[in-house]
Amino acid sequence: MLPKALEDVIEALGRLPGVGPRTAERYAYYLFRANEKISENIAETLSSLHSKVKSCPVTFALIDADDDISPFYADEGRDKTTVLVVEEPLDIYAIEATKAFKGTYHVLGGAISPIDGITPEQLHIGELIKRVNTDNVKEVIIATNPSVEGESTALLLEKMLHEQNPNLKLTRLARGLPLGVDLSYADQITLSAALENRTKL
Repeated sequence: MLPKALEDVIEALGRLPGVGPRTAERYAYYLFRANEKISENIAETLSSLHSKVKSCPVTFALIDADDDISPFYADEGRDKTTVLVVEEPLDIYAIEATKAFKGTYHVLGGAISPIDGITPEQLHIGELIKRVNTDNVKEVIIATNPSVEGESTALLLEKMLHEQNPNLKLTRLARGLPLGVDLSYADQITLSAALENRTKL
C-alpha cells in the first residue's frame, strides 16, 4: 500500500487524458522526489487557472480574465470580414504559428457527436451566424478536424450558413498528402482527400 497522499496524486493525474496508471505513478513519484518548489509552483498555477482564464464573448478564444475581448479580434490590423472556424481554442495557435492568416477566428467549442451527447445547440453556431451579419463577413473558412465528427460539423455549418446568406463565400482547408510521405504509407481517407483536392499543373 502506498501512502494515501501519494495515491491521491496518482489518482488525480490519472484522470488527465492520455495518462495511464503507470505514467501517473511516474509523474507522482517524480514530483515527490523533486524539489518541493516544483510541486508548489504547479499547485499555484492550477489553483488560479479557472479564475484567470475565460472565453472571449465574440470569438470564444481563450483570453486573460482581465481582457474584455480576444486580441485576435481587437487588433485593427486583422480582417474581420474573414473568419476561420475551429473546433477548440488551442487550434487557433496552430494556425497562428504559420503567420499566414490575417483574419479573425471563431471557436465552436467542439464538434457534433451524438455518442458523446454533443448536439449543434451546444456549439457556438448561432453566435457565428450573428457575427457573419454583424461584421459583414465575406468569407468563412471551415477548419474542423478531419474526423467523422469534424466532417459532420462542417457539413452542417455549410448548410446553415448558406441558408442565412447564399452569397457568403464558404471555403475549407485543403486536405491531402503531407510532404515526404510515400503513397504506400498513406491511409485511404488521406488518399481520397488528395484525389478530391488535386490541383492543375
